[in-house]
Amino acid sequence: MLLDDGDHSHGPRRTPALAALLLAALAFALPAPALAAGVVLEDLTWTEVRDALRAGTTTIIIPVGGTEQSGPHMALGKHNVRVAVLAQRIAGKLGNALVAPVVSYVPEGRVSPPAGHMRFPGTISVPDEAFAGVVAGAARSFRQHGFTDIVLIGDHGGYQGQLKDLAQRLNREWASSRARVHYVPEYYRAASEGFDQVLRSKGLGDAQIGSHAGAADTSLMLAVDPARVRADRLQAGSEAATGISGDPSHASAALGKIGIDMAVDQAVQAIRQAVRNH
Repeated sequence: MLLDDGDHSHGPRRTPALAALLLAALAFALPAPALAAGVVLEDLTWTEVRDALRAGTTTIIIPVGGTEQSGPHMALGKHNVRVAVLAQRIAGKLGNALVAPVVSYVPEGRVSPPAGHMRFPGTISVPDEAFAGVVAGAARSFRQHGFTDIVLIGDHGGYQGQLKDLAQRLNREWASSRARVHYVPEYYRAASEGFDQVLRSKGLGDAQIGSHAGAADTSLMLAVDPARVRADRLQAGSEAATGISGDPSHASAALGKIGIDMAVDQAVQAIRQAVRNH
């Protein structure tokens, strides 16, 4: 692989130090988590979905991601990739669930003049009402088809309250039917607050863990898909200038695996409990 050091006068050059860093990252990267076969809605035909419903697969997960900057070292689709992979693992463990397409267009703040992540090219933000309309429309579609437990999990912190409010609103609307919407905050809490506690126990400080694109966030991505992380750009920087809060140079796939396992296991437990209480 050629690594570009920024000097284009004679084309890209191999930089030994950067190449060594990349090889080290790949050497310690863990295999991608195994995905459950046959749980992705988009991969099925309508008759296969019909038959799955008749056989008792009446739970569907709506994974919510987002398209936003995550520093110079991590791809814009971080949330979308992560929630898609983890939702499939959750569905596989549940054994009676399918996974809907990822909602990748989410509120990310003011567009003009830009605020927050919108200050960085590539971030996409939609109005709150558009976001709520898409998620509600998907939930209503699944209810119409016969799904009785519709699960909302979100990989990004900014819209958690909106998902909760939407679930409550739809459940009031559907009070006389069998269908329910389950907002599952345990997924996000495990991958953020819970994982942060684990990292502190491993000796990392808050300045390294960070709140966005730091050691925690980057570790999760390394465990899910290391190809989405630029190994030659793992360094701390000013949040205003780079979009990073934390220090991604302390990230590893091994640490990230702890976080994604926590998110999956705690989400599975919460969903099973919600369905039992339904």
